[in-house]
Amino acid sequence: MSDKNVPKLRSRAWFEPEDEKMGFIHRSWLRNQGYPDDYFRGRPVIGICNTWSELTPCNAHLREIAEFVKRGVIEAGGFPLEFPVTSMGETNMRPTAMLFRNMGAMDTEECIRAYPMDGVVLLTGCDKTTPATVMGACSVDLPTIVVPGGPMLNGHYRGELIGSGTFVWKLKDKLKNEDFTQEDLTEAEICSARSAGHCMTMGTASSMACMVEALGLSLPGAAAVPAVDSRRKVLAQRSGRRIVEMVREDLVLSKILVREAFENAIIVNAAIGGSTNFIVHLQAIAGRIGVDLELKDFDILGSKIPLLVNLMPSGKFLMEDFFYAGGLPAVIKELNEMLHLDLITANGKTLKENNEKAPCYNREVIAEIKKPFQEAAGIAVLYGNLCKDGAVIKPSAASPALLTHRGPAVVFESIEDYHARIDEAELDIDENSIMVLKGVGPVGYPGMPEVGNLDLPTKVLKKGVKDMVRISDGRMSGTAFGTVVLHVSPESAIGGTLALVETGDMISLDVPNRSLQLEVTEEELSRRKANWQKPAPHYTRGYISLYEQTVQQSHLGADLSFLVDKSGSKVDRDVH
Repeated sequence: MSDKNVPKLRSRAWFEPEDEKMGFIHRSWLRNQGYPDDYFRGRPVIGICNTWSELTPCNAHLREIAEFVKRGVIEAGGFPLEFPVTSMGETNMRPTAMLFRNMGAMDTEECIRAYPMDGVVLLTGCDKTTPATVMGACSVDLPTIVVPGGPMLNGHYRGELIGSGTFVWKLKDKLKNEDFTQEDLTEAEICSARSAGHCMTMGTASSMACMVEALGLSLPGAAAVPAVDSRRKVLAQRSGRRIVEMVREDLVLSKILVREAFENAIIVNAAIGGSTNFIVHLQAIAGRIGVDLELKDFDILGSKIPLLVNLMPSGKFLMEDFFYAGGLPAVIKELNEMLHLDLITANGKTLKENNEKAPCYNREVIAEIKKPFQEAAGIAVLYGNLCKDGAVIKPSAASPALLTHRGPAVVFESIEDYHARIDEAELDIDENSIMVLKGVGPVGYPGMPEVGNLDLPTKVLKKGVKDMVRISDGRMSGTAFGTVVLHVSPESAIGGTLALVETGDMISLDVPNRSLQLEVTEEELSRRKANWQKPAPHYTRGYISLYEQTVQQSHLGADLSFLVDKSGSKVDRDVH
């Protein structure tokens, strides 16, 4: 590319301004880190947005990964500057990491806009760190590439694979019915998380890594390389080289994230048996970049897509096996006839060019399109008087016999109410009942936690029953499974119909016909609504108060209303 076609570097406004006083200020203090003069004279400045934190175990190795990105940036003639943003650790953050996704997005956006960056590398891993940083970057719209941190190595426990997360949801049954001891528990803990990296099931973290690859925001094959594999470091270094080229090509996010890219991501997520959390995150990203994406699109585009990946929680293998089998490129190749293949991606090539020769090495892990593991595996979107704005269910993780079910509601008004009563001997509940949990939506918890896959009552587990229909306005972990209806919208905390359900009400679930109905007359619902009282806010100050006042409902992506869309990268005023 000739110099006349190279876009003017945004960082020049800091380091080469007309006002030499301001140039002195911006350059001088950075020099205390030992940068030579040529770093400030025409090199693209690459911000390395790092979600590293020792409190976020999945991302604890990203400090090392950043060094390999820097190596690549310098090799390509760029000036790398690493900066931290809010890190959201799914396993340690209370009340839920989802509450802080939008705060992380704000942090990312404002850091990118405020500092002298020409391009950005997003280092991500744990569930919310990927959508948060992508959302924030979209609202600035600079050249951006994502480097996922990669999954942990497979867990092995007593001769069997153990999946991080997925094993947790079997724990109550094992403790109650299989004489699982404290020693067993400790050994399982160690075996299920034996290396750096995020969950190695096809949970939300892996789904997010696949999402950015399907969208075209990472290098081909980036999603599945294990975190501790040396090829993860090579990928980071190559990404560092590539972001410098993206700046010179002015390949900004909005040129990659067109409507068709989102359609590709929906199809791919269905084929891999990806997380239901994918929906709220992809919608939030679409809202930031300005692409119209509705909840029903996930059903229209994805619900009939065959399941091609045999990974927990929908199958039996793990991400390390997925990588050895060919990773996401092998899946994309199988889906060629269903995808928009001419779209540009972060490496400057089209989706077709990146994946048309991708091999598959293990058909037990990645199926051929003509011989899928399941014919229709995508997420189903339900509508009815119980969810006027929609609800979702993941059929590939559900029990087929329960996808059409009618039963009496057993209502829990809060997660505390559930924990207090679920194992009471006098609780009138059996396998035909439908468990209904209120107060766990975006406003209600607050933050929409991953509690929708409620553990079954002990007396039902002791019958050998493994699944029941469960309904809530919350989410569930992408590592979880079961016949679980999630994201009921509008949520109970703002007066949605879910708030009016009473124990004993009959509910009819009909997934094939996309219906979820509360069998109560409109007159009775009106009477109940008149007596309903809105819950008091959880907080009256700080970020959480702002969140409760402005968060959108789940069918819109649960972003903060004032953050939708983008402000761009321009900042007119200087520091002095």
